[in-house]
Amino acid sequence: MSDVVHKIDEFSEFDEAFVEDVDHIAMRDVDAESRPREKLVREGASQLTRAELLAILIGSGSREKNAEELMSEILADCGGRLMLLDRMSIEELMSYKGIGEAKAITIKAAMELSNRRVKETMTDSKAFSSADVTYQFMYERLKNLSHEECWALMLNNSARLLKAAKVSQGGRTGTVVDTRIVLKKAILAEATCVILVHNHPSGSLRPSRDDDNLTRSVKDALSMIDMRLLDHVIIADGGYYSYSEMGKI
Repeated sequence: MSDVVHKIDEFSEFDEAFVEDVDHIAMRDVDAESRPREKLVREGASQLTRAELLAILIGSGSREKNAEELMSEILADCGGRLMLLDRMSIEELMSYKGIGEAKAITIKAAMELSNRRVKETMTDSKAFSSADVTYQFMYERLKNLSHEECWALMLNNSARLLKAAKVSQGGRTGTVVDTRIVLKKAILAEATCVILVHNHPSGSLRPSRDDDNLTRSVKDALSMIDMRLLDHVIIADGGYYSYSEMGKI
C-alpha cells in the first residue's frame, strides 16, 4: 500500500512540474509574440526589423519557434532579401512548420501591397528620365515570368506616365509586337513619348535582331505622328539593357 501511495505521489509531482513547465512555455510564447506589437506602438513601425514586422502579420509561430524566430528563419533562407521572399510560392512558404495556408496568403498579400505602393510612388512622383527608373517600375511586373511580354509606357511631355499597357505576350524565347497596336494605344492615351519594355526569361541582356528591328520600326512609326520613342529597355534578373543608354535610338 505504501508503494502505491509513493507512486501516486511521484506522478503528482511529475504532473505539477509538467503543468508548471507548460504554463511557463505558454507565457514565454505569448510574451514573445506580443513584443513586436508593443515595440511598434512604443517606437513606431520604422524601428522594427523585417522579421518583427512579418511576425506581426502571421501572429504566431510553431511550438519550436515563436513568430519572430520563424520569420527570421525564412528571411535567412532568402538571404535577408524581401525580393526573394516575394518570389516564394504559397506552397514553399507552407513547407515551414508553423506556416499554414492562411499565414502564407497573408505574407503574399503583404508583399503585393508593398509592390503596388512602389509602383504608385514611381508613377506619382518621378519622371521616366532614365532607364533605371523604367527598370525599377517594370521589374516587379516582369521578374517572375517564364514567357516574354512587351509593354508600352505612354508618357506626356514631362516624361510622366499616362498609361502602361501590355502590347504583346509570347513564349520563352520571343514575342511578336504589332507596331499598329503600340501606335493606337499611344494615340488613345494622348501621349507624346513612348518607352518600350520587355523581358528576357532566359536572363540574357543581349538584344536580338528582332529586338533591334522592333525598336527601329516603332521609332519610325511614332515619328510619323509626331511622337518619340524615348527608350527600349530589356529586363532580366541581372539588370537591364537600354537602347537609349547604348546610343542606339
